[in-house]
Amino acid sequence: MTARRRFYKVVSVSDDLGIALDGRAIKTPSKAVLQLPTAALADAVAAEWAGQGETIDPASMLFTRLANTAIDRVRPDRGRIEAEVTEYAGSDLVFYRADTPETLAQRHAAQWDPVVDWARTALDAPFVVTTSLVHKAQPESALRAHAAAIAALNDFELAAFYTVMTLTGSALLATMLARGAMTPEAAWAAAHVDEDFQIEQWGEDEEASARRAARHAEFEACCRFMALARG
Repeated sequence: MTARRRFYKVVSVSDDLGIALDGRAIKTPSKAVLQLPTAALADAVAAEWAGQGETIDPASMLFTRLANTAIDRVRPDRGRIEAEVTEYAGSDLVFYRADTPETLAQRHAAQWDPVVDWARTALDAPFVVTTSLVHKAQPESALRAHAAAIAALNDFELAAFYTVMTLTGSALLATMLARGAMTPEAAWAAAHVDEDFQIEQWGEDEEASARRAARHAEFEACCRFMALARG
């Protein structure tokens, strides 16, 4: 969406969980009806539209953008997207550990062992970890089990999931969040073990800090979107 003047007064949610502006249904950029999977998510998307001022600010409407993505991009191309997630999971952040320095190795274990253990017990996905920098192929049974969990997500969950995965560098952290098995705060901390360690050693860069804050805001919004889409 490009910035334009607000052209409507009343925002409403229809019985089929679509969003209407002055009684006219909103459509996606591909001209599909913008219809949400849960009443909670429909209310949140409607609130974005109702909260606009004299000018519509697309940057402030992440939920609407994610909903458009779910309908226009995820729904017609799920197979490819699920395959990308499986490929990502095959080299997940939490599998690759430091053996030195000891402090960092301990932090990796403390933050990432519970994630791998959860995948083994909750998904029956026996992923393995390594301290080598060389890519380690994961068991096919683990990748299949994880793929089955991703296939169970609806299109809207998957749209937000994909962004969370890229922001954290971890398909497994995103899966735990999608299942409600981890808080966003814990997942963000787990995703930034290495970065936080480097900051402790060398200090914090102001520009990098600003970029991280922007990513964190997007991450939190995506986590909320996933939860509302799940119901």
